[in-house]
Amino acid sequence: MSIKEEVRALCLSAREAVPSIANTDIDTRNRALVAMAAALRTQAAKILAANKEDLCRAEENGVPRVMLDRLRLDATRITGIAAAIETLTALPDPLARSDSWQRPSGLSITRQRVPLGVVAIIYEARPNVTADAAALCVKSGNAVVLRGGKEAIATNRAIVEALREAVAACGIDRNAISLVTSTARESADALLQMRGLVDALIPRGGKGLIQNCVENAKIPVIETGAGNCHVYVDAAADLEKALRVAINAKCQRPSVCNAAEGLLVHSSVAAAFLPRFAEATRPWHVELRGCPRACAILPTALPASEEDYFTEYNDFIMSVLVVDSLDEAIAHINRTGTGHSEAILTEDDAAAARFMQRVDAAAVYHNASTRFTDGGEFGFGAEIGISTQKLHARGPMGLEALTTVKYLVSGDGTIRE
Repeated sequence: MSIKEEVRALCLSAREAVPSIANTDIDTRNRALVAMAAALRTQAAKILAANKEDLCRAEENGVPRVMLDRLRLDATRITGIAAAIETLTALPDPLARSDSWQRPSGLSITRQRVPLGVVAIIYEARPNVTADAAALCVKSGNAVVLRGGKEAIATNRAIVEALREAVAACGIDRNAISLVTSTARESADALLQMRGLVDALIPRGGKGLIQNCVENAKIPVIETGAGNCHVYVDAAADLEKALRVAINAKCQRPSVCNAAEGLLVHSSVAAAFLPRFAEATRPWHVELRGCPRACAILPTALPASEEDYFTEYNDFIMSVLVVDSLDEAIAHINRTGTGHSEAILTEDDAAAARFMQRVDAAAVYHNASTRFTDGGEFGFGAEIGISTQKLHARGPMGLEALTTVKYLVSGDGTIRE
């Protein structure tokens, strides 16, 4: 059987499993989530052994250290993943939401939220996505087809095996959670062509992965993830507060999509702020790439190219631009950003309001780190991804983003005149 045939068979099995998950009540789906969390804890040793295998292979292949951090699991992280799954049980049933109205024609119309059906996720070396995506799909009544990166294949196999056993024990078809085991590029390309079997595709990863999916898929794609995020230090910023937030946005976890990649500083505070920022980020060996005015203030900074201002580094690298006005900062962000997360640090409420209104991004912050763009932090439980598009879903996508609507229309022999 070819890779394309294998992927098609997997998607067909997922499609056939949809009724077993879509038609269950919320109690059954919540029991499945509890069982999934318990399975991860019970099989933690097996999952960690698989993860060690992946890490060794990744190190041999020269995977960057910040990416290794995204791949690495330990007992604490597995406990955290399991706990995140359990938190979903406390959230309302996304399929219980409906509204009804009457029409002069005599029709009674109800708009009911329903699952999307089969959701496919293509992602890179983040095994926590495997569990998060599966859990969100189970809670929202969807079947899921997972296709992770080659760096995490052993870990993903172990996690999916545990999750499939857990849902099967709760009466749900185990094929409601499926993993594409081939890591060849052909398997991802095949998944993009599964029109009629897959209802929505969500890519999570770098710019190249997302662009390939958007340009080549024959199924609906929800564009996510690319995060060229910025922090703007305004003329009216509290520099102590700004320093703390900017460091967090860049250094707390630089490999994720909500980490800041660009630092904009108003010219009136640049000489006071930039040296402090450079010194404070020295423990992380942050490489700063600046405009001419930034380099004049920071002799250790490297000259920035035009490309730097459009780059999502996913590393301890940051572009720096000195600007003369709030509007210049807004224009730069709207020109170079990816519509993910942007922040202004200022004590001027009018400036903050103008920034938040005019910056075109899914999440816009005032005096807070971009690192908060996350389903858990927004109260959605886990997240399936962070949408940077404007149709269907935008920002952190929780349970409701995995549903659509159908209309239930009742009459009494009613005809249209």
